[in-house]
Amino acid sequence: MGTVLILGGTGRFGRNAAEAFWNASWKVTLFDRKKDDLRMAAQGADVIVLGWNPVYTDWARDVPKLTQQVIDAARSSGATVMIPGNVYVYGADASGDFGPHLPHTAQNPLGQIRRDMEQAFRDSGVPTIVLRAGDFLDTEASGNWFDQIIAPSLNKGRLTYPGAFDAEHAWAYLPDMCRALVELAERREMLPQFTDVTFPGFTLTARDLLALCEQAMGQSLRLRRMHWLPIQIARPFWPLAKHLLEMRYLWDKPHHLSSESFDTLLPKFRATDPVEAIAQAISPVLKQDSDRPKPNGAAPRPAQTA
Repeated sequence: MGTVLILGGTGRFGRNAAEAFWNASWKVTLFDRKKDDLRMAAQGADVIVLGWNPVYTDWARDVPKLTQQVIDAARSSGATVMIPGNVYVYGADASGDFGPHLPHTAQNPLGQIRRDMEQAFRDSGVPTIVLRAGDFLDTEASGNWFDQIIAPSLNKGRLTYPGAFDAEHAWAYLPDMCRALVELAERREMLPQFTDVTFPGFTLTARDLLALCEQAMGQSLRLRRMHWLPIQIARPFWPLAKHLLEMRYLWDKPHHLSSESFDTLLPKFRATDPVEAIAQAISPVLKQDSDRPKPNGAAPRPAQTA
């Protein structure tokens, strides 16, 4: 199939991307930032997956630098860069119909950083594919909103939600998103130099999510609103707090990811059933057995770079 270099292979997105490419019989290399040189590691790669994601507090310092490093490596090797895009670029005042048709008008700091990042790739001439998605649902507890805030209280019979209960919210089940990433990689030569695709995933209100959790767990649950006051109080001495509050609007703003661009490119893609996806996301949080067999498990495992 090809050779892919995964940046951030131990993170939530990079780990799932590595597994998806591995299952599709690609040669997978995981970049080691402690010992590897990016330009050298990129030589021979057909695709570079940009899975690096610094913590919010380091975005302003690190994202521009990392972006330029990846552009330089891709330009040197001729590889296509694939980026897990987010919805921050649209901004709080944008229409809730998120898709390639919608201008990037975010004015908040994190939104502007992501706007600048994507614009740098667009201007670079490097072949780039952005697969844009909502909040992640993972098969491991990986520090996302679902496994840190929403799901832990399920053990006590309730779901804790940080936003308006009836506002639609975009979710992406990472194994599905990364399967789609592979399919786009295999079509990369037919795509424009810069391709922006929105991954529709699941559009769920808090009540929808509650119902799916109830189906997955086979029991009734209560819905509880998360209190933001502790984060507001912690803001003066906890640097991350201001960024969490900055992005709070996404929990109250109804939004979904348009399926038009995705369906045009991958019309035969079939997503995991939402109940199964939620069951997989719940399992590690509740300390249940989440080590289910994975497709094509006998394929060669990802290699570390030399």
